[in-house]
Amino acid sequence: MNKILIVEDEPPISNLIAMNLKQAGYECTAVFDGSQAADLIAPGAFDLILLDVMLPKVDGFELMEYIRPMEIPVIFITAKADLSDRVKGLRLGADDYITKPFEIAELLARVESVLRRYRKTERVIHIQDVEIDTDSRTVRKNNVQIELTMKEYELLLLFVRNLNVALFRETIYERVWGSSYMGETRTVDLHVQRLRRKLGWEDHLVAVYKVGYRLEFGAGGKP
Repeated sequence: MNKILIVEDEPPISNLIAMNLKQAGYECTAVFDGSQAADLIAPGAFDLILLDVMLPKVDGFELMEYIRPMEIPVIFITAKADLSDRVKGLRLGADDYITKPFEIAELLARVESVLRRYRKTERVIHIQDVEIDTDSRTVRKNNVQIELTMKEYELLLLFVRNLNVALFRETIYERVWGSSYMGETRTVDLHVQRLRRKLGWEDHLVAVYKVGYRLEFGAGGKP
């Protein structure tokens, strides 16, 4: 059962979210300020965090900086609907951004989508003929180990956890290299080219015009 942390300072909204998530089969924990959340968040403690932005004590954007190194998926749920706020939340590493008011059906669909594509809870990830062991950080294709650099491995995980999702070059660079993308570097393109060759994914790791790249496979990683 997936464990979800709800960080929302309005009890009626928190209770509504928790009730519906529990009915959908999720285990929920609710807290009402950023400080309480920080006390609970630890690697492996939760499979997903639903995070408000405007929180007492520690706001959601500040808390996101604390969460990001733990690689826990985050969906922002907030009344801050400005484009600049959405961009800031996504650039900080959130996987999705929902503005209030929202429909419960939409929330449940987005929760399911993030958990499905992120695959964080899987120790060994299988996608087509490739096996990724996240404990040993090894990659095998058709039972033969593939030697990847640290950045190639992190790039692979990013694509696999965002299967069939087009990722902007800026997002790729910031998530893998940990700094702002300035636009003039070909680092992302060169690493994608090497990863394609090593895995034989020339037809699956595709360029998206004016965006970046997308790893394309069918449901469950099937061709």
